[in-house]
Amino acid sequence: MADQLLPTTVVGSYPQPDWLVDRELLKTMVPRVRVHEMWRVKEPYLAQAQDDATILAIRDMERAGIDIITDGEQTRRHFVTTFIEGLDGVDFEHRKTVRIRNRYDADVPVVVGPVARRRAIYVEDAAFLRAETARRVKYTLPGPMTMVDTLHDAHYRSREKLAWAFAEILNEEARAIEAAGVDVIQFDEPAFNVYFDEVRDWGVRTLERAAQGLSCKTAVHICYGYGIKANVEWKKSLGSEWRQYEETFPLLARSRIDQVSLECANSRVPIDLIAILEGKVVLVGAIDVASDRVETPEDVAATLRRALQFAPATRVQACTNCGMVPLSREVTRGKLRALAAGAAMVRASL
Repeated sequence: MADQLLPTTVVGSYPQPDWLVDRELLKTMVPRVRVHEMWRVKEPYLAQAQDDATILAIRDMERAGIDIITDGEQTRRHFVTTFIEGLDGVDFEHRKTVRIRNRYDADVPVVVGPVARRRAIYVEDAAFLRAETARRVKYTLPGPMTMVDTLHDAHYRSREKLAWAFAEILNEEARAIEAAGVDVIQFDEPAFNVYFDEVRDWGVRTLERAAQGLSCKTAVHICYGYGIKANVEWKKSLGSEWRQYEETFPLLARSRIDQVSLECANSRVPIDLIAILEGKVVLVGAIDVASDRVETPEDVAATLRRALQFAPATRVQACTNCGMVPLSREVTRGKLRALAAGAAMVRASL
């Protein structure tokens, strides 16, 4: 299995059950004012319920035929701020309104002092994932730049300085997660598709600092966002070709990051941009997470075949465009089955 061509994987998140979360709040995918609003199960039963939801997500991915799985991020209410809740130096009570990636406003926590990791944040979750499956596993963390873009900084007064502080914290966490036995650690950096000067000046370097010293595979996920209204509207404004990756791929090709995840399904990304990622494993997004339409295996196969014109099969994995948390579980199951079947079709033809 380890050397199988075109292994299948997911970006990270999986829909949480309705009995665990208020999905109407969750669909906004912005940091909420009150942490407790989203969870339907309260203490002291919340951790047990999250473990149960994680097992369901793992089993769904296994049954669908996904080769490299995640925990579905079932313990997280937000892909960035849940991690930040484990840090010192951040005030969640007195929030500020900021513009997130130049698309929408959100009430976010405020950095009021030096940020520091006071405890392991996701290490127990990563160990739980490792113990619950025999398949290869990936664990996801927010990237330094995207963390900076999801806060108001009243202490460092410098996006770069704050990013370097976050990179060191992320590296501490990533090393502990690696020790739990994961095969891949992925950093989510959707901000890389927006702040190109910062990506060039310090974004890639802080990402490399976050991944420094890791022996497991490292990945970065860059995309055009979850299928929420703000992201869908932004994509409509990008014209007939989405060439944002053209700014970041040359930098990532020279970086020490092993894998790059990108959005290809039902997008206007020129597929030949994959050729820029010479030497990297490319996680080709072959599932559209902004639509409830379930792809056919033939749809997935067509996307993968286009990608294979610009990267060899030994450097391609079949993936989703982004996380799937806003979708229904029924739709998600269908999409993952199509992903596995489509990859198998192409694999059989190679």
